Amino acid sequence: MHGDLFCRVIDNYGDLGVSWRLARALAARGQTVRLWLDDGSALAWMAPDCTAQGIEVLAWDEADNAVAVGDVVVETFGCELPPAFVARMAARPTPPQWINLEYLSAEPYVERSHGLASPQFSGPGAGLSKRFFYPGFTPRTGGLLREPELLQRQQRFDAPAWRAARGIAPQPGERLLSLFAYANPALPALLQALADTPTLLLVCPGATQSQIAGLTLPPALRWQALPYLSQPEFDHLLWACDLNFVRGEDSFVRAQWAAKPFVWQIYPQQDGAHGPKLEAFMDLWLADATAELAAASRGLWRAWNGLAAWPASLPQAEAAQRHARSWRAHLAMQADLSAQLLRFIGVSG
Repeated sequence: MHGDLFCRVIDNYGDLGVSWRLARALAARGQTVRLWLDDGSALAWMAPDCTAQGIEVLAWDEADNAVAVGDVVVETFGCELPPAFVARMAARPTPPQWINLEYLSAEPYVERSHGLASPQFSGPGAGLSKRFFYPGFTPRTGGLLREPELLQRQQRFDAPAWRAARGIAPQPGERLLSLFAYANPALPALLQALADTPTLLLVCPGATQSQIAGLTLPPALRWQALPYLSQPEFDHLLWACDLNFVRGEDSFVRAQWAAKPFVWQIYPQQDGAHGPKLEAFMDLWLADATAELAAASRGLWRAWNGLAAWPASLPQAEAAQRHARSWRAHLAMQADLSAQLLRFIGVSG
């Protein structure tokens, strides 16, 4: 398969993170991929070895002059392909398969919409048909991105050695927490909620580093600023911590594969649509949890996302750890997204 994958970097690098993971996964399965980006600068730290992955990274504007069109064209997150490129798709003797890779959600409409076709009746793509591919958490969706060897890599991971090599030195009995978040007015309340246990917070780049630098932490808490991490190194961070705070889509998925207790900060939307989306995932994720763990987790997640008052206590650590492992085992029973996508377009890989 020769494929074209298009991505616009809206903000926060999540779209790029997902697109790069997908391109890398397809290339690892023997496919040829051209990745078209309007801003690929973040690949310098996200994927510093990108030239060694067998993926051709191209500037979005160059697509207007592209002569060849791939057998499959993947439009990520409704990014709207360049009209000149779409016209070449329509002119191809054998039309390419046109896939719209949608955002991740646990809401019920995902199962109903996965795989649906959208015939194009006008514009440069008239006569073509676009199909929607929805990632998800159930067998009636397209699954989640996961490298075939991911779980085996984690089993071989030496957390103490990784921490020592990066100057991360938790004190005896100190909880290790990673914090990757959007600017959040609930941060002071979170710090107070964590104050009953000695904790070292590893804070990822972004607004949170500036925010926490201006706060006085409770005596039991310390924090350490991290640099930008490559995608494999971010996995290592999640594996090395006892509790992970993640945001958006890409790190949210990686936290689930890490099988460690985690808290998701969903991307906030002005119309409040993020609230039902958060609830839909919690309903699915906590369906088999104990009533105590489910209530504590819902309270913490809602508070961190500004949707409820701060709870009196946090989820119990051992119960949260058991549930994280159980949830990952459930997800791992499904084929990963890249394998499902290739099957969806009729390509072996």
